[in-house]
Amino acid sequence: MSLTIRSITIDCADPYRLARWWCSVFEVEPHPDDYPDDPEATCSIGEGVPRLLFERVPEPRPTKNRVHIDIRPEGRRDDEMARIIGLGASFVADHRNADGSGWVVLADPDGNEFCIERGGADA
Repeated sequence: MSLTIRSITIDCADPYRLARWWCSVFEVEPHPDDYPDDPEATCSIGEGVPRLLFERVPEPRPTKNRVHIDIRPEGRRDDEMARIIGLGASFVADHRNADGSGWVVLADPDGNEFCIERGGADA
């Protein structure tokens, strides 16, 4: 049997808004069939990559995410972190080391945490 991951599903209060936000992070177009008040919305990052699927849930996120997304930019981590914070992310924690390894934790507008790893231009 062969399996693939089709979607990474994220619970949220407003799927349309959050899917559009993540599409802006990945600099891709939102799915044309998604609309405000839809109970789910998607962000397709690229061919062969699992899409992000956002589903409406009534309750807020109770604690730290059990699963999160790690992003590795092609450019510099600090530049990407500043760009994403400018889009509306919030800074959570800095786990960078003196040698440039490590990661930075941000949260999306719904509070879902994600990490930005060292970028390709940081080496």
